[in-house]
Amino acid sequence: MGRVAQSGVTIEAHQVIRRPLVTEKGTELSEKLNAYSFEVNPLATKSDVRAAVEKLFGVRVDSVRIQNRVGKPRRHKFFSGKTRSWKKAIVKLHADDRIAFF
Repeated sequence: MGRVAQSGVTIEAHQVIRRPLVTEKGTELSEKLNAYSFEVNPLATKSDVRAAVEKLFGVRVDSVRIQNRVGKPRRHKFFSGKTRSWKKAIVKLHADDRIAFF
């Protein structure tokens, strides 16, 4: 059963984690600090992210850091717009646990 977020919406574990962020910086974080980055649902809290990662990947979470990433203005020829805003979570795991994305 999912957890009720602050907005009153029930969020299941597979709805909290949208996708892993596999970047050069994220790969270095995972190798050196055992920390993994995810794009998460904007309604999710730190406790939601912790519970979702522990349930989906079967690991122990030490800490969760959350960033709200604000969309940037972009322009292409005559059209101006903005990229979407999104939420990022950096999850640090217990020293014995690992997540293999590949």
